Amino acid sequence: MSAPRKIIIDTDPGQDDAVAILLALGSPDEIDLLGITAVAGNVPVTRTSENARKVCEVAGRPDVKVFAGCDRPLAHDLVTAEHVHGKTGLDGIELPAPRMPLQVQHGVDFIIDTLRGEPAGTVTLCPMGPLTNIATAFQKAPDIIERVQEIVLMGGAYFEVGNITPAAEFNIYVDPEAAEIVFKSGAQITVMPLDVTHKVLVTKPRLEAFAAFGTHLGDVVAGWLDFFERFDIEKYGSAGGPLHDPTVIAYLIQPDLFSGRYINVEIETQSELTRGMTVADWWGVSGRKPNALFIGDADAEGFFALLTERLRAL
Repeated sequence: MSAPRKIIIDTDPGQDDAVAILLALGSPDEIDLLGITAVAGNVPVTRTSENARKVCEVAGRPDVKVFAGCDRPLAHDLVTAEHVHGKTGLDGIELPAPRMPLQVQHGVDFIIDTLRGEPAGTVTLCPMGPLTNIATAFQKAPDIIERVQEIVLMGGAYFEVGNITPAAEFNIYVDPEAAEIVFKSGAQITVMPLDVTHKVLVTKPRLEAFAAFGTHLGDVVAGWLDFFERFDIEKYGSAGGPLHDPTVIAYLIQPDLFSGRYINVEIETQSELTRGMTVADWWGVSGRKPNALFIGDADAEGFFALLTERLRAL
């Protein structure tokens, strides 16, 4: 077997972010989680850094290092999503305040030091929220960009278009200036857009499968997702809510569950109507150089089989 893939999760938990962290922690043969950096997004960074530690404790992993990163986007005021995730960002089940410490170092500096300290091309960045921390690290230390193995991120859309505005997906919309820096960096990028996350729906049987674990973790996950999906079920009229962020980790573990195209993706930062839009040249009509693998489809049954198997074992 090859060595586990070294990753940094950059996140704004968020129930779906929380499940992604659990999937990473439940997959030690494939994933070596070097640390978690929190960013302002779904809720402010004080909440996201607290939530990340709560998730680690639910998994019985208080040894995981969690760092607080940027508390606001690069150029605009923070937009949050309590209307989706609840006032804590992890509504759905009551959890105690975390006992594990928040690391003193800033999350951006942890990203920089880790990429400089590990052999070049061996660390994958996994952003699941706004790209503020990643872009700030790239601006502060441009030498680290060529040391990144890959960036696998959840964000953007093409056919599905927007979930926070008619044109924009939330993670990109919150900080499009940061997204522009990342997409123009030259790093290898794989994108999990709404087009794929809306194919992995938490239907009632899939939700019940987590509760059927008969464990505290299973009850927590079921509580989170039961709360989280109610918003999207009402919004889209679908059979279940999309499970966005765990697709990032699932792709690293079992990439054959997914398919997409290597295309050009540009970020709209100027227009009032389409600010935060991922202008994804799916059909190759622009002539612009491809810069990202844009995932368009997923094996939903295979995805949930992997997710339930790994979370059950935690």
